[in-house]
Amino acid sequence: MYPTTASTLLCCTAAPRDCLTAIAASRTSKRTNTLILTQLPTPFFHERVMDVLRDHFVSHGAIRAWAPLRTFARVIIVYESEDSADEAKSYCDGLEIDATSETPAFVLRVFRADPTPVTPPGGGHLRPPPIEKNFLISPPGSPPVGWEQVTEDPPNAAPLADDLIAALRKLQLAAGAAANGDGAGIGVYVEDCDMEEHGFDEERNRDWAYGEDNPSRISYKQARTTRPPMLS
Repeated sequence: MYPTTASTLLCCTAAPRDCLTAIAASRTSKRTNTLILTQLPTPFFHERVMDVLRDHFVSHGAIRAWAPLRTFARVIIVYESEDSADEAKSYCDGLEIDATSETPAFVLRVFRADPTPVTPPGGGHLRPPPIEKNFLISPPGSPPVGWEQVTEDPPNAAPLADDLIAALRKLQLAAGAAANGDGAGIGVYVEDCDMEEHGFDEERNRDWAYGEDNPSRISYKQARTTRPPMLS
């Protein structure tokens, strides 16, 4: 069980929403570069007021990130160094703000948060691939300094290259050796009879049903009309 100081209990009684923040700050003694301003009035999130508040905290050191959270009535500040955060914490925590026409008087609370890693400028951006792998991106990147266009060889003027002619000759010799065998074996000849059989089956099925004439399938043939008698 972590001990709870009197100041933490007082903070929880005065501002219940900051209870968890105060307890977290009392549990840790390690230095940090991140601070949290809590219970800020809504008018403080106006653009001009926020700029003045930022300038006040910049006076204690360079700020890497300034994140106002209007919904939670908080501002998260990330300093470049931990010394700047400690100085801002010691000078600004408990600062009394006088009442105005829009906001009542209140006490500014500044709490420590978990440290935020600070990366050098440009270190978090994706770097282009090496020159050897520039072909992987489209369009490719700019050529390196000193690069010159290489003159390519002209196309082959001969219809067939020598190596291709040699490969074709070997293929012909191999085919001739396979054809000049002893002649023994079984030959299979395939004839396409699908169309003929299909036509015969269709005609038979149309005129016959189970071996008997099917009047409903016999093709209709128009009956001839007899010639009327000639009158003399």
